Amino acid sequence: MSVNGHEIYLNDGAKLKSTRKKCFGIVNHSRFAKSNAAFTLIEVVIAVGVLAIMVVSLYSAFAMGFAQIQNSRETVRATQIITHKMEMIRLLNWDQVISAGYIPSSFTSSFYSDDPASNSLNGIIYTGTVQLTTPSMTESYASNMRQIKVRVTWTSGGIAHQKEMTTFVTQYGMQKYIY
Repeated sequence: MSVNGHEIYLNDGAKLKSTRKKCFGIVNHSRFAKSNAAFTLIEVVIAVGVLAIMVVSLYSAFAMGFAQIQNSRETVRATQIITHKMEMIRLLNWDQVISAGYIPSSFTSSFYSDDPASNSLNGIIYTGTVQLTTPSMTESYASNMRQIKVRVTWTSGGIAHQKEMTTFVTQYGMQKYIY
């Protein structure tokens, strides 16, 4: 039996298989094991820095996403309030529309209500105005028309928001078909 480097040969010349363990095809030699045993300080600092940037980015993405969802909810609620007022006006007959004071010029509503039967205002308060004017047009039927503008304003996060909708109502409009 002779030993040549890492290979072992028997007396008849046959090569003896090594019993040394291989990991992924690489033999772990003791002189290389010490240099690969741990990370250096600079590698750890860079890894922690990259991780910190990723965590901060993820947090800001979630915060911005939740803020955008809240803003969308508030805007949808404002649209619901305006649509509700427009539909109420649409159902009025002509005499009610032109009657002074029949349509309130201002109103308030809330983002949500714990008890819809009561008029309690909870959450964000929406303040609205209704403007009823004769349209500025020269057509002969202009006196039989009214322009209605419903505007809703609210403050959220210290920022004032506004949404409005404008429509026309005529004397011989849709209300004749409903009543």
